[in-house]
Amino acid sequence: MLDINSTENDEDTALTLASEDCTEDQFLKIHRFKNHEDIIIRKLIAHGPVLIRGGRGSGKSALLIEATNRVRNKYSHIAFAIYISLRYLPLLRSQGQQYENNFCSWLGKAISGELRKQNISNVFDDTNNVGNLQIKLKELARQLGKRIILLFDDAAHIGREAPLTEFFDIFRVLSTDLISCKASIYPGVTKFGTRFDVYNDATVIDIVRDERSSDFEAFFIDVISARYPSLGSDQKFSGTITASFFAKFLGRSVLGNIRALVIACAWFNEKNNIGYKEITSGLIYMSSNYYWPLLEEVAPKLGAYEPMVETAKEICELLFKILGDRTGGSLIVHKNICAKFLKPFEILEYVGFIARRDVSRAMKSGGRGVVFMANLCNILEKVHGARITSELAKNWLDSSKEMIEIHATSELLNDLKLPDISNNNKLSIFDQEIAILIKSNAYPYGLTQAKVTLLKDNEFLTVGDVADASDNALLNIDGIGERTVEKIRNVVYQAIWM
Repeated sequence: MLDINSTENDEDTALTLASEDCTEDQFLKIHRFKNHEDIIIRKLIAHGPVLIRGGRGSGKSALLIEATNRVRNKYSHIAFAIYISLRYLPLLRSQGQQYENNFCSWLGKAISGELRKQNISNVFDDTNNVGNLQIKLKELARQLGKRIILLFDDAAHIGREAPLTEFFDIFRVLSTDLISCKASIYPGVTKFGTRFDVYNDATVIDIVRDERSSDFEAFFIDVISARYPSLGSDQKFSGTITASFFAKFLGRSVLGNIRALVIACAWFNEKNNIGYKEITSGLIYMSSNYYWPLLEEVAPKLGAYEPMVETAKEICELLFKILGDRTGGSLIVHKNICAKFLKPFEILEYVGFIARRDVSRAMKSGGRGVVFMANLCNILEKVHGARITSELAKNWLDSSKEMIEIHATSELLNDLKLPDISNNNKLSIFDQEIAILIKSNAYPYGLTQAKVTLLKDNEFLTVGDVADASDNALLNIDGIGERTVEKIRNVVYQAIWM
């Protein structure tokens, strides 16, 4: 899958960093799906509840949207699909019965809007009760003579897990032979609720692209060639480096994450010729200007878990120091250590510092551990001399190389203390000054200084002020039109939901 906003010849080279922010025409123009994605899309269209799991920028939204489009264009005679973004503030701020009321109301509006969009005359009445909602959905399915597919995006929020219990209860209730529920979740979502058995109530699909797969290299050369044709040609590279090797190495460097890959390619595309010196500079650029700012960006969205970011940083520094010293790219961490530092590891996995490859594998030192791959951009900072050579690059791509073990009695993380976690789930992102949304390394999709100044001059001082504002309130600002309101909404939602 390829997620871009422009080609090399476009005047506007800004990156679209979220598929859900694309217009329909733009989505069709800028996305590509390969065999691996086609299999997942077919499962999203088929019967049965499905959860797709992946970190930031892994392509969850694109898969859900593409599945919706294919039902509309190819299978509309047997199914009616609705893509529903749950980036809706009342859902983030509510629990229990209030969450159910808000969810049912939001879903009802989405279904009514989709019916109108497809010029279907059936009426879907609002309800704030999940039992009534299920009855109405079954009745709509019978009226249409089709199975209904509900594709929920942004169902989970890493900073506040409490609402997930309510969501998965609703997900389970709505799933029937006539209603197929699908949803995207993040790594580390563990609070499914007491009534939702993830192993029996849904099929979970991890969408991380594994460098050990046979089509990994071919996939990334296709993605890069489609986005930046010059990077898909051997003429762009010097020495023994080929376009195919570059694609595989860069794909491995960013742990198969498409968003990170596109940002890296935008940097490399500016170079006239690419050798190991330029690859070194590119990876250091990604570490300094993408990964570390991303960790800072995520912090105010974590609610009660915000103090865990500092612990995550400390763990990252220690692990990457070992990987850099031994020039390794993979490690196996004893399950007891992973359990103790569960949330910091989840945060690091979400932002792409590490990626889980195997949940349980026997360790030479005894016991079982979790296998992680680490991104090469951050490892390079810890390598002596911080320089990539052909030997080091090949070493990092060697999946047969013995992994570094962090065993149960390791002293590496002994001195780390977990911070106290309060019961306050309020996200501090709402209290951040609106100026943080100016385009920057942390917010590459951000607003211009001029737009931020307009907002501040009209008493919109924090992210929360803008998030709570109505469209009319924003449109009343001289210099802000409908397209700008849409842009502001997208940036704010990305800021809150990551």
